[in-house]
Amino acid sequence: MILVIDVGNSNTVIGVMEGTEVKAHLRMTTRPRTTDEVGIFLLQALEHRGVRKEDLQGVIISSVVPTALFELTKACRRYLLREPLVVGKNLRTRIKVRTDNPREVGADRIVNAVAGLERWGGPLVIVDFGTATTFDCVNAAGDYVGGAIAPGFRVSEEALVSKTAKLPRVEVARPAQAIGRNTVSAIQSGLYFGYVGLVDALARRCRDELGGSARVVATGGLATLLSADSEMIEEVDAFLTLRGLSLLYERNRPASVEVASVDDD
Repeated sequence: MILVIDVGNSNTVIGVMEGTEVKAHLRMTTRPRTTDEVGIFLLQALEHRGVRKEDLQGVIISSVVPTALFELTKACRRYLLREPLVVGKNLRTRIKVRTDNPREVGADRIVNAVAGLERWGGPLVIVDFGTATTFDCVNAAGDYVGGAIAPGFRVSEEALVSKTAKLPRVEVARPAQAIGRNTVSAIQSGLYFGYVGLVDALARRCRDELGGSARVVATGGLATLLSADSEMIEEVDAFLTLRGLSLLYERNRPASVEVASVDDD
């Protein structure tokens, strides 16, 4: 088994993997923490799921938050006694990134492309519902060619509530109809159906620019909910990023992962 860690701007998702099978998963809020806080959380969470640190053959991390990556790396060394692989630090992905500046592409977006290609092949449009909703495009040759970034669903909700004086925060849910008969259902309609429209419009344009035959797949926390009314999304895999991390670990498996001594602050 290996431990895979996907650090996003809002949440950090952690998976215990055997190959591409998710044996256990958990999440924590991404926020400033000390090395010891992170390490203790990992040990306790793994123990709760019946996993000993000795069972872990290795660790791999993908992060879009540099400060969180620093503490996580130290915590893995200190508490798990494992030297983690880090996506973006000379790891072999087998994907050519054909953008203006490949270094700008977030690690999670490449990880999603790795997993998507392994499962479906190209061309692909991968929609990842996170703090931002990203559209990652892979051509028929398996090259990452770019994509789009839109405000996430919850970011849109937060902006609406914070910038209006009388509109309340509402439950994230699919309304029964588009025409809301009260303020709450009207907000839910605008958020839900409006966001599905955004996703479909961008996914359609991306697919057309890839030649018109790309498969559109979705991942992320709200993928299952929002894909229900999408005309474009064909497949949903909530754990696509975790599977991609596991694949990358196998492609870059180090000769040794154990840490001989614990580092100090």
